Amino acid sequence: MEAKQYEITEIGKLPNQPGVYFFYNKQQQIIYVGKAKDLKKRVSSYFNKNQQDNLKTRRMVEEIAAISFTIVNSEYEALLLENNLIKRFQPRYNILLKDDKSFPYICITRERFPKVITTRQPGAKLGQYYGPFTDLKNMYQILDLIKSLYTLRTCNYNLLEENICKHKFKVCLEYHIGHCKGPCEGLQTEEAYNQDIQQIEHFLKGNINAVKKHFKEKMSQAAAAMDYKNAQAYKEKIAALENYQSKSLVVNPQVGNLDVFAIVSDAKAAFISYLQIKEGAIICTQNTEIKKQLEELDEDILPLIILHFREKYASNPSEILVNIPIATTFDKAMLTVPRIGDKKKLVELATKNVLFLKREALLRQEDNQNRANKTLVLLQHDLQLKDLPLHIECFDNSNIQGTHPVAAMVVFQHGKPAKKEYRHFNIKTVVGPDDFASMREIVTRRYRRLIEENQKLPDLIVIDGGKGQLGAAVAALQELGIYGQIPIIGIAKRLEEIYFPEDSYPIHISKQSPSLKLLQQIRNEAHRFAITFHRDKRSKTSLKSQLESIPGVGEKTITTLLQHFGSVQNIKEASLKALASQVGNKRAIQIKEHLK
Repeated sequence: MEAKQYEITEIGKLPNQPGVYFFYNKQQQIIYVGKAKDLKKRVSSYFNKNQQDNLKTRRMVEEIAAISFTIVNSEYEALLLENNLIKRFQPRYNILLKDDKSFPYICITRERFPKVITTRQPGAKLGQYYGPFTDLKNMYQILDLIKSLYTLRTCNYNLLEENICKHKFKVCLEYHIGHCKGPCEGLQTEEAYNQDIQQIEHFLKGNINAVKKHFKEKMSQAAAAMDYKNAQAYKEKIAALENYQSKSLVVNPQVGNLDVFAIVSDAKAAFISYLQIKEGAIICTQNTEIKKQLEELDEDILPLIILHFREKYASNPSEILVNIPIATTFDKAMLTVPRIGDKKKLVELATKNVLFLKREALLRQEDNQNRANKTLVLLQHDLQLKDLPLHIECFDNSNIQGTHPVAAMVVFQHGKPAKKEYRHFNIKTVVGPDDFASMREIVTRRYRRLIEENQKLPDLIVIDGGKGQLGAAVAALQELGIYGQIPIIGIAKRLEEIYFPEDSYPIHISKQSPSLKLLQQIRNEAHRFAITFHRDKRSKTSLKSQLESIPGVGEKTITTLLQHFGSVQNIKEASLKALASQVGNKRAIQIKEHLK
């Protein structure tokens, strides 16, 4: 995004006006987009240590290298812009709302004699869309009702007037069983067909009373003309509509059209329930869970959610019911926290749904935790460990013919990856391809540091490799004087053998056992993490050697480029202007030409 950027020390230059602000990291990536009634006050609050009350916010603030902003006319405009920019840039620290594009829609096609179809890939060219439908059963009930009320074509004929006049088509079985009136042979006029389409549009928009009124008028006209057969048919259609309407949760027709939202949350997630009300009946519901990024408050999350769902379901009632007060004002819509009557009952219903959703999420977490604990108990039994291995650390080396030797350590806590605890190691004391010496070095460095910092040692150490690598790790623990205090095993890839120190023969755990699958997952994760680090290091070294061969490019310039752009690909893809901002125009041209 092209905008003037400000240093953190220049926050005082920001205006006291509504707008949207952007936080950038050193790589010029947008890491957060926010809205504000007062840009200067809001952005300043992030750098007030008294208000940095959670770890994620502090971590984000540490990453901020620059700030930019866009001024708008009102807080509502800021909300709209923020919503669009979050979808576009998907910043790391923003709540990301899913578009749910996999949900199906009902579409009235844009063609002569339109069809009513379902699709999961909405596109404006095909026709007018209604949905999305989160409940497939409900969608098919609606389609069945439409089929019983109206006679629509299902064929794919191109029903241009000239094609019909030339008698290119013949009626099919659908005509003979009464499901179609034969527009392909000119047996139904376009005007009469489009009247049915217009009524279907009313129905899909939730205007059921308008459809009933239309059928009542038709029934009266048929009865007046003594066409009792058609009058009875219209009567049956009205009964079908009333039966469908009775199955919907009708609150009170006097309530009219409303959007209803309820939100509850915990430290990690927010749970939202949405009800769409048309003519007093609930025509659409959706419950969703959203992972928090910065421990956001409910009153900050809810405006984005309201905007998202109203846009998604093309809903625009003038009144929105919510279960908590929020300060944001919406253009052409009033937010209300109802205290009495049917509106309060609607909010209570949404709240009941959202509390159930939260309870389900907690039960699911407990179930996953219990499953993980059962696996750890089984692992404890299979390895004959004294304590439950709640904290496991696994080591792996990576090198190609001795070049760029690196190592990695991954950590699993309670049977799950703890990615914040992962560590990379550059091998410092070993020359050449010596996996055993490399393993001894990194194990020594890891646990010497834990001992010096008086930190808790793991419950189990896993070494990716057989007896040789395990022996090197044991030697490191012996040197530190902690051998015997921590259980340590090696896992060999070929036959998935588990080696113990001072034991000549490995043990085999059943390949179907959850405990072996957990060990394999830990070993594979360590291998992946080590390989990724190794690739990155090779890429940077390769780039450095390429840059060193350019006349006038020295160590200082190379360091500047690597620190700013981070990777080979980023430097190659950087614009001449971006390169020139770091190393000057002349040198930037040299680098661009060389890297081609």
